[in-house]
Amino acid sequence: MQAFYDRDADLSLIRDKRVAIIGYGSQGHAHALNLKDSGVEVRVGLREGSASKTRAEAAGLQVTSPREAAAWADVVMLLVPDELAPDLYREEIAAGLAPGNFLAVAHGFGVHFEYIEPPEGVGVFLVAPKAPGHTVRREYAQGRGVPMLIAVHQDVAGGDTRAVALAYAAAIGGGRAGVLTTTFKEETETDLFGEQAVLCGGLTALIQAGYETLTEAGYAPEMAYFECLHELKLIIDLIYEGGIGNMRYSVSNTAEYGDLTRGPRVVTEQTKATMREILGEIQRGEFAKEWMQEHQSGKERFRRLEAAGQEHSIERVGQKLRAMMPWMKENQAVKER
Repeated sequence: MQAFYDRDADLSLIRDKRVAIIGYGSQGHAHALNLKDSGVEVRVGLREGSASKTRAEAAGLQVTSPREAAAWADVVMLLVPDELAPDLYREEIAAGLAPGNFLAVAHGFGVHFEYIEPPEGVGVFLVAPKAPGHTVRREYAQGRGVPMLIAVHQDVAGGDTRAVALAYAAAIGGGRAGVLTTTFKEETETDLFGEQAVLCGGLTALIQAGYETLTEAGYAPEMAYFECLHELKLIIDLIYEGGIGNMRYSVSNTAEYGDLTRGPRVVTEQTKATMREILGEIQRGEFAKEWMQEHQSGKERFRRLEAAGQEHSIERVGQKLRAMMPWMKENQAVKER
């Protein structure tokens, strides 16, 4: 995949347009503030009663309703949760899109699975930073950036949607680190798979299973927490900085031998077969349908599973141990929950 940088982007393509950021969460605040600092005219669209309005206005941003912002803008970036986006789009955004306008997203879920159906004549593109919004903002403010993906779902007459997407990505810092091109299908399906099988679902299940194995064998919960959760950051940092080989070089020979010989006994061919099943559910749209139905029915199962996770012993032990390490709060990405 070819990487594009600031030198490849024409920022005038986005500076000449009015941009509405719909939503002011993690990504929304980063996009809005980075665009503003890059000389782009920005408004934030928030529904009546949004708790984010005060924060956005305090940052010097003009806030209107999503409907007003979409009607005003040339580019509408939809940055609300996947399950909320389709209704918000139909009720507040669609009517404000005119031929030659652009609809943008940071994740292809709604468009790829056809919960959002843009009208003809409107350019549709994706700009997906490969980092949480707080990191996107922090890196930009420090003169750096994070890698980003761009994709075009639907072009406009004249065919400049890709160039506008690249300019948008550069304006929020992507051109400093590298912008890669992809498709809505590839971004959406790989993102969902990564979250479910590795980054979130696979990882948390592995952590809890390891913790439970040790505590059920009679070891202290504190020891299990340190070995199966706390020290994970040390390993991830080494992998993040230099790949799996860098981690193996940095740990002891004993640890590396255990990694090479025991890891495949934990993650087996059956595990990979299950991963392929999960990927198939994503590709066929089954997961998207299940999640949207869960949302429409009030998220009862979602909230029950979430609550059960919070009640797990590892959470209580972790809360106690983290209180012994107050320095961890200094660089927390999530300040409140």
